[in-house]
Amino acid sequence: MTQPEFIPPAKPIIGEEERNAVDSVLASGMVAQGPEVAAFEQEFGDQLVDGRTCVAVNSGTSGLHLGLLAAGIGPGDEVIVPSFTFAATANSVALTGATPVFVDIEPTYFCLDPRAVEAAITERTRAIMPVHLFGHPADMTALGEIAERRGVMLFEDAAQAHGATWNGASVGTFGTFAMFSLYPTKNMTSGEGGMVSCVDDEIVRRVKLLRNQGMERQYANELVGLNNRMTDIHAAIGRVQLTKIGAWTATRQHNAAFLDAHLENVVVPPVAETATHVYHQYTIRVAQDRDEVVRRLREEFQVGSGVYYPIPNHRLESLQQYAPGLDLPETERAAAEVISLPVHPSLDQSHLDRIVEAVNTVVKAGA
Repeated sequence: MTQPEFIPPAKPIIGEEERNAVDSVLASGMVAQGPEVAAFEQEFGDQLVDGRTCVAVNSGTSGLHLGLLAAGIGPGDEVIVPSFTFAATANSVALTGATPVFVDIEPTYFCLDPRAVEAAITERTRAIMPVHLFGHPADMTALGEIAERRGVMLFEDAAQAHGATWNGASVGTFGTFAMFSLYPTKNMTSGEGGMVSCVDDEIVRRVKLLRNQGMERQYANELVGLNNRMTDIHAAIGRVQLTKIGAWTATRQHNAAFLDAHLENVVVPPVAETATHVYHQYTIRVAQDRDEVVRRLREEFQVGSGVYYPIPNHRLESLQQYAPGLDLPETERAAAEVISLPVHPSLDQSHLDRIVEAVNTVVKAGA
């Protein structure tokens, strides 16, 4: 019997329009940062962050790093971050010379627990940087209130949350800056890249200086900067993807609703009443041996899945120095229990049916 096709956990969508856009840039001869980048910045800001000014960079990590530097974060400062996320969040803080302070997540949405944030603030705390994990916004109401009352800044790691909202406001509009990743497996891509949404002209100016060796004018270096520019090739891809992300997001939400309605004996991802979830990942909790569930889904049903952040940041060798002896129970529990199932727009109904059959069969057998 022929095995069914493998269903990948994520699948970038690059079509003819993206290829044509790249060909046009190559034919123009202007492949470095140029008019395509400027147009992409304008269109991204208008469509996804309520008209905020955006600055394109060469990766999401660069976006976080430059945003932090532009906001004045450096040695002696502390920035509160989650541990249950990709290491880039804490890495970007550490690269400024500041200290990432890890706090626990709330168990429902996998985002920073405001009560844990409040307890972690010290006289050295300069900012709180939540991650809108898997496409669900963090509690920006509570975190914003804490930041204002305690006199610290608020930043957003929106790498996975293009188009998500909280209380009707777009993520990326709450903080001094926000970063969106444009890596191939994100909800939209530029091939590689990042976008920084900025609160005011001064942050915009500093991020632009920092991405370009500290220059606005050639050879007139104002500060020590980096080379974190986006190319017009990448921007051209991003501009095409920006025209498609609305429909793709609706498909992700449709796929998630089907999985919600048909999966059994797992904890499906809840959505806060005040939130729009864009399902970068569809992340469930299982009570069984998580790694065995993943193995059986792949080997018996050809259903791929993702296990994200099995080692929390505070236990990574590279970051342990910032968290000696730290106990984050909800972070540890999530790291041991979660599985991200395919939810991407390339799925058809037969794929969704097979995902449901596979999960329900494997989980029931292991109950």
